[in-house]
Amino acid sequence: MSAAAAKQLDRDPTVYPIEDDVGEGSLQRFISELLRTLIAKWVAERGQVAFVGADQFFYWEQYNPSEGIAPDVYVLPGVAPETRVGAWKVWETKQRPSFAFEVVSQDIQKDYLGAPAKYGRLGVNELVVFDPDYHESPQRIRWQVFRRTTRGFLREESTNDDRVYSERLGCWLRIVGEGNTTRVRLATGPEGEHLFPTDAEARAAAEARQRQLETEQRALHAALASEQHARAALEAELTRLRGRRDPTPVPTSTERPTRRKKR
Repeated sequence: MSAAAAKQLDRDPTVYPIEDDVGEGSLQRFISELLRTLIAKWVAERGQVAFVGADQFFYWEQYNPSEGIAPDVYVLPGVAPETRVGAWKVWETKQRPSFAFEVVSQDIQKDYLGAPAKYGRLGVNELVVFDPDYHESPQRIRWQVFRRTTRGFLREESTNDDRVYSERLGCWLRIVGEGNTTRVRLATGPEGEHLFPTDAEARAAAEARQRQLETEQRALHAALASEQHARAALEAELTRLRGRRDPTPVPTSTERPTRRKKR
């Protein structure tokens, strides 16, 4: 960036909010919080550098804060996870999410029509929209997946199934629970049959494996001790039987008899 351009940015009087006054429901928050931590864990375990954030604004037109959106969850490849930022100004950072996730709120019109259009203008590669209350109307749908193609930012999948595949993440997004306990988890396998574990689940599984290993080691030691005991008993019995078949002969005197002298 040239010095003149940097100076112009410094003089920008526009206010770009880092938060809005529109609240979100507890279910929307719980779904997003869990999914964000799972995606961050998923990315890190694959050795990828990425910032996995939630509910932070992206602005892509300078001087026009109406062109902004705050994804419930998003992924910025190549950005350090510890990056500190209030809002992302694309004309400064040149960063656009590869993946974004939206939970449909009470503002159905915004989330079904407005949000996908804004994500298209932002330049997101893949957007997954999840409606936890899709059953309330036949016009609503549980999953919508938008992807950037050569023909534009298009909806490529819409389904009421319990899972969809994310090409950008390389895994499935899968529903667990129902009603107020509905959550979105990551899953692996050809059909998303294996849930990607949370930190707590991974620790519990590791502890269970350790306990199983210790149990198997104790059983092995007990088996070895029992085998040694049985071998010692067998050897003692063989020794006793040999003694009965081959008794030790009574030793004879080696002294020669003496003759009496004749008188």
